[in-house]
Amino acid sequence: MSRSALVTGGNRGIGLAVAQQLQAAGDSVALTYRSGEPPAGFLGVQCDITDSDQVDAAFTHVEQEQGTVEVLVANAGMTQDQLLALMSEDAFSSVLDTNLTGAFRVAKRAVRGMMRQRSGRIILVSSVVGMLGSAGQANYAAAKSGMVGFARSLARELGSRNITVNVVAPGFVDTAMTADLGEDRRNEIIANVPLGRLAQPAEIASVVRFLASPEAGYVTGALIPVDGGLGMGH
Repeated sequence: MSRSALVTGGNRGIGLAVAQQLQAAGDSVALTYRSGEPPAGFLGVQCDITDSDQVDAAFTHVEQEQGTVEVLVANAGMTQDQLLALMSEDAFSSVLDTNLTGAFRVAKRAVRGMMRQRSGRIILVSSVVGMLGSAGQANYAAAKSGMVGFARSLARELGSRNITVNVVAPGFVDTAMTADLGEDRRNEIIANVPLGRLAQPAEIASVVRFLASPEAGYVTGALIPVDGGLGMGH
């Protein structure tokens, strides 16, 4: 049976790959985007996840068009890198507001319908940086690490309602964000990855699709790295 799925930040990169794979698996897929135009073939909803009213309006629109959200993928995020000594308070708080509090906002709105239906899947897209740390990314690492504690708390809260909550932690992925790093930095990163390459967005999406599937019904509170071995041991 086709389910109603929502992917935040689904207009490019990992989010778009997730939307495509969920749709290929038979789900009705909506995606949020903050700017630009949504990709064709999906229900696109413009939404800034730092605004609770916009989050509520986005969910209401999705519910009207394709029913209660049964699969939520919290993927929207941002970076604002700077060494701690030079990082402004706004740069720190804005990254947490988008990446971590944004996940809180969408998850809180999603669980209303999931609890009524006594079923649901919530998948948070974190990062290997949340486990390893990264110089110049104290704000990003704090937000991505915080997702793990948040998800595991929700897994304990919602398990009795047949709602699973899991975290996927990608490593470095071949997206527009990593393309901006420059060849030297990309080569430096790849040299530290045991598999010797960047991930493709579809490889992250495949794990998300599994966690959203009926086959993952007994998986909750898990942190699954998809990082080519970069963060092993964490």
